[in-house]
Amino acid sequence: MARTARVTPGDVCYHVINRGNRRSTVFHNAADYDFFVTLMHKASARIPMRVLAYCLMPNHFHLALWPYQDGDMSRWMHWLLTSHVVRYNKVRRTTGRIWQGRFKSFPIERDRHLLNVLAYVERNPVRAKLVQNAEDWKWSSISVDTRLSGLVSESPVTKPDGWTELVNRAQSREELNALRRCSHKCRPYGSRDWVLNTADELGLQSSLRGPGRPKRDIPD
Repeated sequence: MARTARVTPGDVCYHVINRGNRRSTVFHNAADYDFFVTLMHKASARIPMRVLAYCLMPNHFHLALWPYQDGDMSRWMHWLLTSHVVRYNKVRRTTGRIWQGRFKSFPIERDRHLLNVLAYVERNPVRAKLVQNAEDWKWSSISVDTRLSGLVSESPVTKPDGWTELVNRAQSREELNALRRCSHKCRPYGSRDWVLNTADELGLQSSLRGPGRPKRDIPD
């Protein structure tokens, strides 16, 4: 019998994403971006959280989080998004849904797979052609201002020398497809055995099934 999923267990690294409702713009100007970064600082003061990487885009955001305790990530994200919606509606004099729904997340193996996710998160503005170099996007963990802010924690997997150059290098189509598949299905991202074990432990077996196929569909 499959195990019941635990609520965002601690000491597991996650990729987290959310988009504006109907993919609408959420961050309209520098003040919007800056306020969200400030809220991340405040959220971490309330509920200690290791933020390994982040990138805010006009209509969505990416985070790589490493919570300490079970349930920390859910509580951290709930406070962050609720506080953001309150401010957004007040400033824009609107009501209703800002985000498309509850955030989506998937667990990540702490090896080269985590480095792939961190690079994917920080390279977002380059893929979107907002900047030529990832470090030029102010609202990302790779920017100089962010590295000096104290928001981002050290990765449990040592980044190689020349990290910025690596981030600016395009990832392979295979890597991008694997990451997007994990994001879409909330599927664990890692080596085959780790994915199978993690899916069993966290009750995520359904994320391993391909469309119309009950078998586990996991690439090596």
